[in-house]
Amino acid sequence: MLLEGAKRLAEGERPKISDMLLTPGNAIKLTNQLANLRGAAMKLGQMLSMDASDFLPPELSEILARLRADAQYMPQKQLLKVISSQYGSDWQDRFEDFQMRPVAAASIGQVHRATTADGRDLAIKVQYPGVRESIDSDVDNVASLINLSGVVPKSLDIAPMLSKAKLQLHQEADYEQEAAYLKRFGKLLKDAPDFQVPALHKDLTTGHVLAMSYIDSAPIESMASASQRERNRIIKLLFSLMLRELFEFRLMQTDPNFANYRYNHETRQLVLLDFGATRAVPKRVANQYRKLVIAGMAGDREAAQKAAIKIGLFDDSAADHHQEAIMDMFEMAMAPLRKKGPIDFSDNAIAQDLRDEGMRFAAARDFWHVPPVDTVFIHRKFGGVYMLANRLKAKVDVGPLLKDYL
Repeated sequence: MLLEGAKRLAEGERPKISDMLLTPGNAIKLTNQLANLRGAAMKLGQMLSMDASDFLPPELSEILARLRADAQYMPQKQLLKVISSQYGSDWQDRFEDFQMRPVAAASIGQVHRATTADGRDLAIKVQYPGVRESIDSDVDNVASLINLSGVVPKSLDIAPMLSKAKLQLHQEADYEQEAAYLKRFGKLLKDAPDFQVPALHKDLTTGHVLAMSYIDSAPIESMASASQRERNRIIKLLFSLMLRELFEFRLMQTDPNFANYRYNHETRQLVLLDFGATRAVPKRVANQYRKLVIAGMAGDREAAQKAAIKIGLFDDSAADHHQEAIMDMFEMAMAPLRKKGPIDFSDNAIAQDLRDEGMRFAAARDFWHVPPVDTVFIHRKFGGVYMLANRLKAKVDVGPLLKDYL
């Protein structure tokens, strides 16, 4: 960035810091570094590439999107050191076969296929060394970049959210906790034959290694070429699951990365992966969302506004014109749900209108507001399912699904 600034100054310009930071060349460098760093830095880059892709120039979104699939593998020597530290020096006696090249790599760990000595076909997730120790400094460094870019007003206190982000990432790096959530979701969905959750293999699971059954499946994005009927079915299932998580289980897997959903062509089941970002939904929060949606479906603006304030989407100290504008956006989002028949998620008109309104709020810096972290994670899940519905160009009647939980 300094080199870019020096170059522009030499050409007689007076560049802004944010302009120098967000050049395509710098985005490529940043993406390469985040992919090498892995851990929390890469995770935050992934979140930016998904959550902010509509707000960034297309070339930057495309570059950052690489972070959703481009983690660097551990060198074999490092991998062997991690496995030996978790399983002991005689770890190979436990396996008939252990494939050294991972079948997948993400921000916190990489996945290897293995066959145990007693014949179990497993997917074994191995955590990158040093990930836990670097979380706090990674989050602080990315926060410094955000502050330096000038994107967020200095008056906005993001410290509470950063603290929650660190806590969430520490939890995601705890594979024993993820194992517990994996097992719990397996039980919660035992009555749902359309879903498949890998079975936990506790004898080979530690704080840094997670062992589960291997399920042969395809990336969910590959279903974009499937029949319209099957694409509609997939998204209907995911909307139903999201509503069950919020209102019935009160336990939600909040990471909307598409890689966490896969498709079993043989059984037509949706395979659910990666429960590290699972969060409990407090009963009061679920109840307020229920009230919000009931009011929205009934067109009761006053009741919806009260529920939105209790959820923390804004507070009653906000200027009246800001509150009115937010409720206008809410009604804009609810309008398709009140109509009879399926919503065509390939139609981006409403999403673009909401994005444009959101950008106007971003420009009105007297209104910037950090909502409760529970709300942030829930809305990330909403957004992720919506984006997948858009990617698969699904047509789903969501209204009846909502009514089942209201």
